[in-house]
Amino acid sequence: MAVIKLAALLLAASVCLCSKHKSEKVPKLVNSQYGSLWPLPQSAQISATAFQLSRSSFQIVHAPKSSAGPRCYLLGEAFRRYFEYTFGYSKRLNKDRKQSGAGAEVSELQVLITSSEPQCDGFPSVSSDESYQLTVDQPTAVLTAPEVWGALRGLETFSQLVYKDEYGTLHINKSEIKDFPRFNHRGILLDSSRHFLPLKVILANLDAMAMNKYNVFHWHIVDDQSFPYQSFLFPELSKEGSYHPYTHVYTPADVKMVIEYARMRGIRVISEFDTPGHTQSWGLGQKGLLTPCYSGEKPSGTFGPVNPILNSTYDFMTQFFKEVSSVFPDAYIHLGGDEVDFSCWKSNPDIQKFMEQQGFGTDYSKLESYYIQRILDIVTGTKKGYMIWQEVFDNGVKLKLDTLIHVWKGSEEQYKAEMAAVTAAGFQALLSTPWYLNRISYGQDWQQGYKADPHSFNGTDAQKKLVIGGEACLWGEFVDATNLTPRLWPRASAVAERLWSRKDVRDTDDAYSRLSQHRCRMVQRGIPAEPLYVGHCDYEYGGL
Repeated sequence: MAVIKLAALLLAASVCLCSKHKSEKVPKLVNSQYGSLWPLPQSAQISATAFQLSRSSFQIVHAPKSSAGPRCYLLGEAFRRYFEYTFGYSKRLNKDRKQSGAGAEVSELQVLITSSEPQCDGFPSVSSDESYQLTVDQPTAVLTAPEVWGALRGLETFSQLVYKDEYGTLHINKSEIKDFPRFNHRGILLDSSRHFLPLKVILANLDAMAMNKYNVFHWHIVDDQSFPYQSFLFPELSKEGSYHPYTHVYTPADVKMVIEYARMRGIRVISEFDTPGHTQSWGLGQKGLLTPCYSGEKPSGTFGPVNPILNSTYDFMTQFFKEVSSVFPDAYIHLGGDEVDFSCWKSNPDIQKFMEQQGFGTDYSKLESYYIQRILDIVTGTKKGYMIWQEVFDNGVKLKLDTLIHVWKGSEEQYKAEMAAVTAAGFQALLSTPWYLNRISYGQDWQQGYKADPHSFNGTDAQKKLVIGGEACLWGEFVDATNLTPRLWPRASAVAERLWSRKDVRDTDDAYSRLSQHRCRMVQRGIPAEPLYVGHCDYEYGGL
């Protein structure tokens, strides 16, 4: 009888699933005039005139008058990478798509850098110029960009214009593209503390980021759970605080590799060292850093946030952030400042006494502000700018006007109000609330992220100009190397188009059609991006 009941329940569950499949709203596949371009360029004119490409005769070269030449290692590596991308994958041509000019061939892509400082040996920054212009004609296509960063984005676009006909011949249509990003900060946050992420996974996702024209890797490198960053000044931090001191750490060489790999793809690496909360792993290797919690009049044996009343805390932080500022070349450090639990501070008699001396009363947000202000002063001394989570702004901490406020909390109504408040106060803002990709749901959940917009709040044009972009976040409670990449892609691709393309690019049918092809292109390039819905790729993922 129990078996019969179980069978009936399974049958009912399967019926419910089938019903859900039928009711799931899926966009229509359409024959997009933009093919598989992703994210959509600002301006793209693609004609019906098609040219052939041949692996044996095609080459990517420096234009004669380019300020970057053969010594530009960054572009040289990009030429080799995109040559393989171009000839390694191309979606079969839709039979409805018209083409003329068959037989003519594009044999060369010339890359012309126009700035006197092409940035071949530099690091990308928030002010880097990623604009480019691409003209595809025969026999020569020309990619023009002020700096190498724009050339990298244009090379990706060129590779996306290539397609294969039903006979296997590669084609590219005569095109004129003028492009630049809508926002200068387009980031992905990965969490390597809750689960350690092997270098191979991080590097693969940097590749995927470049395929989607992201330009910031926000590395949430440490947290309560583990401290995998190997400090050369304080080696005990990772020795005691990591999951394993040899296999689950990022050595100085590892960090340098990630930074250089990202640089070669036009991606900034912004490290986050979040304090005073989220620091349990810090305390394992730095005794006396965390606040002892009390149960009544006796220590409970547990520890809370960083102890904000000791001079030794700030001596340590001064040395540590001086090291961090030398290891990570970006102009910004993310200092966190979110989710501080006051209960341990409230229980500690020494902190209670300090609160009284400072005139803070029982308002522990003032103690948090006291700590944060001292940390901001320390980081300012390293000549770095800082990013902080929105709580620091909400609690009224005194901030420099060039501080970047990272909005992550609340409902749609709440985060829009927060964006308005931050920008009304004259601060730059960065949005993540609608793009927490660790939150998953059944079906077409990429559409919610695609429809969200950093400018969709009540504010003046001057306020909107203070929004420098956004980040898609993938927190690591339920994510490690086994599922990170398919959970992230192509859902993060939807955010990429929102941050790059024009605000009026909102047709979900057109986006679905282009994104389905772009997802297959990522799969062919070795990125196990999950499917959007039922279907297939001409080149399926080959596995590990």
